[in-house]
Amino acid sequence: MANGKRPTAKGRGSQLDPPNRFGGPQADFEQIEDETYLEQVLHRPTEYLPDHSKSIVTENDSPDVGFRYSINPYRGCQHGCSYCYARPTHEFLGLNAGLDFETKIFVKMSAPELFRDFLARECWNPEAIAMSGVSDCYQPGERRFRLTRSCLEVAVKAQQPMSIITKNALILRDLDLLRDLAAGNLVHVYLSVTTLDNGLARSMEPRTSTPTTRLRAVRVVADAGIPVGVSIAPIIPGLNESEIPAILAAAKAAGAATAGYIMLRLPLTVAPVFHEWLERTLPGQVQRIEGRIRSVRGGRLNDSAFGSRMRGTGTMAEQIRQLFHLFAKRYGLDGQLPAYDCTRFRPPKAKSGQLRWF
Repeated sequence: MANGKRPTAKGRGSQLDPPNRFGGPQADFEQIEDETYLEQVLHRPTEYLPDHSKSIVTENDSPDVGFRYSINPYRGCQHGCSYCYARPTHEFLGLNAGLDFETKIFVKMSAPELFRDFLARECWNPEAIAMSGVSDCYQPGERRFRLTRSCLEVAVKAQQPMSIITKNALILRDLDLLRDLAAGNLVHVYLSVTTLDNGLARSMEPRTSTPTTRLRAVRVVADAGIPVGVSIAPIIPGLNESEIPAILAAAKAAGAATAGYIMLRLPLTVAPVFHEWLERTLPGQVQRIEGRIRSVRGGRLNDSAFGSRMRGTGTMAEQIRQLFHLFAKRYGLDGQLPAYDCTRFRPPKAKSGQLRWF
């Protein structure tokens, strides 16, 4: 390159088009000599593509996940978090877990209608449904498409319990709907705060709200009487575990009622994306950080086993667990949010227009 440095994609967590594990074309940016062409390849605009899914609610039986049912109005995520465990889901679409995941966003325009149809099923026994089980339901495209808001409108009408986790203060736009749900003990909100360092967050989570803005959102949500917690997700050994006490103190000061954490996960093609980010932004710390990640993953970069994948194993994982619980207890963040009131559920009419018998 003319200046000795390879161009980088501004506002993107990944600078890679890693190979799809199922095959297909791939780009090797290191072998491209034409700087103008490389800039065009890297600085690609966000594309919104139609998603014609026939269902919207997914079910999981993982003992590690705190919900059974979830809704994802979008596939892919503009937030571009370099560590995002959901990146490999784009490979099922013939795309890659790097820049494709951040720039090719699939939009489920029928999400509200599909959600309504799901709740109208006679076999549905109401329990909480999570939003942002995979990609963030308040990513920037939500300003345009308003699918999360439309799904919440369906939930309010049916009095369906909801759980929401996000890294975006855009959630405050829907404060009116969240208040309506909270009035019936029908909603939990979690803001994810990975670091208090705005600079680190801007690099690692480039299109999320800043940590300061997220904590301000916690305050607004709490003041509105909506049950709210903070999730330190993920904890990256060697990078942000030392911030646990400060993050929990800030969460308490903002009005959070509870807190949790998840250990960094690097499944499949997430690992090369995260490694590239480390080499590019923290070149002097790569060996130390990856060494500590391996120390909580049995010598590997990832552990997919139920029971350990969310918390890690070994001495350092136990130290992190003890540190978190010590300060969560100190700040009164070791409890649970109020239980949902599932008795309020009122199913919408089915497409036939008929109501349930019972």
